[in-house]
Amino acid sequence: GRPGGGRARGPAPGIGADLSGGSASATLALLAAGLPGVPGTVYGTPGTSAGERLLAVTFNDLTLDPLSGREAELERARSIAENPRLHHVVVAAGEEALPYAGPDGGPLADGPLTDEPGPSLVVAERHRRRLAAGSADHLSGYGAREVLDAHPARLADLLLDRRRRHLLRPVTALAKAEGATGRSVLVPLTVYRAARRLARTPYRDGVLETARRLRERDVTGSGAGAGAWGTGSAWGAGRASGAAHESGAGVLDASLSALAWCRPGPAARWLTGEVLAEVSIRLEQAALRPLPGESGTRPGERRARAALARLAADHRILEQAAEVRSQRLHAPFLDNQVVRACRALPEALRVQPGARAAVLRAVLAGAGVHELPPGWGTPSRATHTAAARTGLRSRVGDLIDLFDAPLLADAGLVEARVVRKALRAAAEGESLPLDGLAELVSTEVWLRRLLARRGSCWTGTATERRRAVAGGVPQRPSL
Repeated sequence: GRPGGGRARGPAPGIGADLSGGSASATLALLAAGLPGVPGTVYGTPGTSAGERLLAVTFNDLTLDPLSGREAELERARSIAENPRLHHVVVAAGEEALPYAGPDGGPLADGPLTDEPGPSLVVAERHRRRLAAGSADHLSGYGAREVLDAHPARLADLLLDRRRRHLLRPVTALAKAEGATGRSVLVPLTVYRAARRLARTPYRDGVLETARRLRERDVTGSGAGAGAWGTGSAWGAGRASGAAHESGAGVLDASLSALAWCRPGPAARWLTGEVLAEVSIRLEQAALRPLPGESGTRPGERRARAALARLAADHRILEQAAEVRSQRLHAPFLDNQVVRACRALPEALRVQPGARAAVLRAVLAGAGVHELPPGWGTPSRATHTAAARTGLRSRVGDLIDLFDAPLLADAGLVEARVVRKALRAAAEGESLPLDGLAELVSTEVWLRRLLARRGSCWTGTATERRRAVAGGVPQRPSL
């Protein structure tokens, strides 16, 4: 590969793909490069030397420590890019592309206004720099983890089907991820009891229990801080350690919190008591009057469906926040047909460690690709966690200024002092759920962008400017 960056003339014509060194992006790049004809050439355009190969883009974060796994991912990407049908471009970036960085190095509050807030807002600039070096039609492996992996709550589904023997390998992998501690011997029994308890808990009782926890502010114990596990799990040691480190919980604690019908989100610990009480009331109403067919859904199936829906919504926000003009971003793993095909995979297969890599390896073998670099399929969550913590540390001053007089506090959702204290603690290395802080920051940023545009580009210059949340959050009993 060669160093690359954003093009002033827009994305290159043709088809491109991410090549991060992970299994999902590598699979898409190799499959797209194997299309008949010249995949990089736009349909109907005469063959040109500029578009005869698939453009594979690798993002190289220069701020990460070599021990974080970045070097191994880059080496796998370089090995895959030796395919003669790939044209490799490496986009190197430093602190200006870390999470929580704003456009052109400016404040995070400056940027495009998306339809909704979402955690993707804090990493939009990071993705925009990578996408600017891509092609007019760019493929991304976004969503493969959530579509192919089995949510930990699927273990309860296996118990409902009386398939206990399929729990052996997942719980063994968790015991190895826990390390040589005194309680690692008890991990299999602990996880089995939690899965059995979930299998025997009706939907109504599970939701009411979560509502009770919210009223009692029980959101920081073993059930809290597992936001990374709420989007799926590979049941591997690397994946588990990275997710637990990001969420501020241990590997076992993160797994046990996922074995529930629902749980408090990662940002719940910083919400006010009034907000938690209001959410608990709505949860009780949802439990007493469930939607048609909701009570009959199994816990693992419901949690996996909800996690995929959240990820798809966040991807839509990412498309808007990191949009590159004249570029179409594609996420094949979120395509309806791909999701249906992955749902058809047996649950007993999907809960096994390394199942995602095995499925993608079989797909590549069916397309004639058999030679893959060593370490292909290794989980790479730790690099994202390290980047998030480094970005938070480098921008902690701007983030504290952002919550000096936050709109979230005006609405009664948080206390500014509590959030500022949490940001300082996370920047100093304290184990806190980084995904929860990202949700708070992204929501505050979105509200500020909304407020800056009220009365101007949406409603005309003659309209009186008004605060977006001047009167707080209105009561909506209908929900």
